[in-house]
Amino acid sequence: MSAKKLLFALAASTALVAALPPAQAEAPITAVQGTTARLTIVLIHGAFADSSSWNGVAQRLTAKGYPVLTIADPLRGVGSDAQYAASVIGAVKGPVVLVGHSYGGMIISKAAEGNPEVKALVYVAALAPDQGETVAGLAGKFPGGTLGAALADPVTLADGGKELYVRQDKFRQQFAADVPPGQAALMAAGQRPVTVAALNEAADGSAWKHLPSYFVYGTADRNIPLAALRFMAKRANAKDVVEVKGASHVVMVSHPDAVASMIEEAAAGK
Repeated sequence: MSAKKLLFALAASTALVAALPPAQAEAPITAVQGTTARLTIVLIHGAFADSSSWNGVAQRLTAKGYPVLTIADPLRGVGSDAQYAASVIGAVKGPVVLVGHSYGGMIISKAAEGNPEVKALVYVAALAPDQGETVAGLAGKFPGGTLGAALADPVTLADGGKELYVRQDKFRQQFAADVPPGQAALMAAGQRPVTVAALNEAADGSAWKHLPSYFVYGTADRNIPLAALRFMAKRANAKDVVEVKGASHVVMVSHPDAVASMIEEAAAGK
């Protein structure tokens, strides 16, 4: 498929999601230990992001005594990324709550399966797929997403695959409209790419069908239309749903208090 046709298809289906840096080197796992709570909070970022997108949330959770673990999502493919995450999560001792942002929702939906220590799932402006659904399909299920038009031309990899970035001049408007301009510019400069294959790979896990799920997202998300977020939350029979008025796709960056509160609620089993 030509680059032009590929971009047209992505624009039509308004692929995926998420915002922050990779220009800086990132360790595969970043762990911050709390002191009082035994339940571990595992945070997984989405595309065009990195683990630092969780800094504000992690700061609030560790202050409450929760051990926090952030996983660097490879963003290469849904199945392989979920397998990697599952191996890291499997090494955590004791119960965990899995939290995914955007594409990260695809990952926690699979990585949780077969692990009895996973007690709840929290979807932060995230995709909660059913079996066989894709990022592109879910994001394009309802009108309103504008990600496709904000993407730069795909980069061709050595293996013939393609990966995507967001144009830096479009980044804040598309992903982080409620983040200060200077911070959004750094996020744009350091964004990590996602492969086109990952956006079109069918999900092979829907752990929200048997685990308590919680959803928090902004009403001004331009990556995943609000109607799609509401659809997925309702379909999952979410225990709680919080809509942050006017928040962008990176609600965990702009409204860390709301996101941390939802995670605490999930950890408490409320």
